[in-house]
Amino acid sequence: MEQRGIELVSAGERYGRPRDLLFLWSGTTMGIFTLVYGTVIISFGLSFWQALAAIVIGNLLAFPLVGLTSLQGPATGTSTMAVSRAAYGPKGARALSFFGWLNMVGFEAGGMVLITLASLSLLDQMGVTDQGLGLKVAVILVAAVIQLVLPLIGHAAVMKAQKYFTWVFVLLFGVMAILVGPKVDVTGGGSADFATFTMAVALVMSAGGLSWGPLGGDYSRYLPADSSKKAVFGYAFLGGFVPYVLLMTLGAAVATVVADAGDPISGLPGALPGWFVVPYLVLAIVTLFAVNTTDLYSSGLNLQAAGVKVKRWVAVVGDLILCVGITYVAVTSDSFNTMLTNFLSLLIIWLAPWAGVYVTDWLRRKGRYDAEALFDETGPGQVRWSAIIAQVVGMAAAALWINSTVFVGPISAATGGSDFSIFAGFLVAGAVYAALDRRPAVQTVPVLGKAL
Repeated sequence: MEQRGIELVSAGERYGRPRDLLFLWSGTTMGIFTLVYGTVIISFGLSFWQALAAIVIGNLLAFPLVGLTSLQGPATGTSTMAVSRAAYGPKGARALSFFGWLNMVGFEAGGMVLITLASLSLLDQMGVTDQGLGLKVAVILVAAVIQLVLPLIGHAAVMKAQKYFTWVFVLLFGVMAILVGPKVDVTGGGSADFATFTMAVALVMSAGGLSWGPLGGDYSRYLPADSSKKAVFGYAFLGGFVPYVLLMTLGAAVATVVADAGDPISGLPGALPGWFVVPYLVLAIVTLFAVNTTDLYSSGLNLQAAGVKVKRWVAVVGDLILCVGITYVAVTSDSFNTMLTNFLSLLIIWLAPWAGVYVTDWLRRKGRYDAEALFDETGPGQVRWSAIIAQVVGMAAAALWINSTVFVGPISAATGGSDFSIFAGFLVAGAVYAALDRRPAVQTVPVLGKAL
């Protein structure tokens, strides 16, 4: 079992190759969640070709962030949210790390809910129709035990498992594409206006590269420090970009066949022949375990980065227990899924400004970090107000231009429901941070603790 949390990985403990990131991100992103995002875009009223354009543009804009945050792993030997301390300060970054933890817990809970529902549907296919509360609780607990294994063992197990997951998922999703392909009507669907198109792009970005960005360094930190930067960036980018484009497109295609394809358990299988429903449900369950494995491993690191003094394995177990409780409420309540969706729809308000500050800080220091200083909680600069102020202003800008299920910003309302929240939050936060940060644009790291 891996004992290390966000502590620095020494040179002697480094292993792996940059191309391992291709399989890590492919196994993580090649899942039912990604397929459903494509169906949701069609539900906005877009035609298939409009949806395809939104999918390509959104992923092309968002997934470079995963490549960028992966670069810091080999350079520093620690997680992405720990690296954020360079901009926000060791203590100032705690709030952002806490938001990152909430982000992961939200997605983990959503995954556990779907695992439970898919498992119950699979049991129904097998003739188990009497599904009372006891059976639901048993399914949740069994799923939790299975889910715990890989994140608990740690980094090496996660990296290896995702490699095998990738090949299995490629095969099964390929079969699914062949089965659905002849039924697809690419000329069907609506014809959305520009404002609705921007909402679709925002969904693609927030559900894809932007939400995965805070995890990049978590999985590249064990790579040797001299790993090719181009390879690290390229493999991390492609590992997420290609599956998201292909599976979202497949989801959009399925939505032209089945009206309620946004429901991955009872709706989407309607596009499949009867004999493939059981393999599909098994595929759904395994892909959800795969994505939750990545989320659960990183959520423990984010909790440590937030200043909670617990061992990595304790954080993993604690997060899973919390998700079990959330899952129980969700499968026994008609309203909780809506609450969870609303919560996730607002995450973009903090994510986009965080990305703006992170990228701007990386550009200003030209990728140079004093890794030891990230963990110095006694010296000056514990809270860097330039980044904190930029974050707050960026969040305000994002909120003004968001169009979500919970809240529509005044600028969005004034522009026909357009959603430029990601761009507003990212650009405003980055610009404010660049204007307020008074350090030299390029910093050196001659002595531990001096560059921060």
